[in-house]
Amino acid sequence: MRNQSPLSGKRCLVLDDEFLIALDIQQMLERAGAAQVECVASASEAVELLRREPAFDLAVLDVKLSGLERDSLGVAQALATKGTPFVFLTGMRVDDLHARQFPDVPVIEKPYDATALLNAVYRALEIK
Repeated sequence: MRNQSPLSGKRCLVLDDEFLIALDIQQMLERAGAAQVECVASASEAVELLRREPAFDLAVLDVKLSGLERDSLGVAQALATKGTPFVFLTGMRVDDLHARQFPDVPVIEKPYDATALLNAVYRALEIK
């Protein structure tokens, strides 16, 4: 009997303003068994998606975003309020200061290793 992935059948949200990174994460989550992965490039898109879509089981959030929305902390708060587990991605060590608002949330540094990111996703799902 084959072991079922913790991501099997899960709906995931990916927030990253770099298209190729979001696409890479989407493919990684789908290969790990996620049923659906929605990618957005801004915090406002993520909040709108959270408002109109059924609940997500997990999210991967880039901490720093370009443009007017400088970070994903508002999205993180919305997810925390809903009880949705998430993982932070960061390209800069100083982003850890932002992520500390959520001390139980796994933080993965860019460039990330796919195995490390998946392990963080699995940890986030266990924390829930």
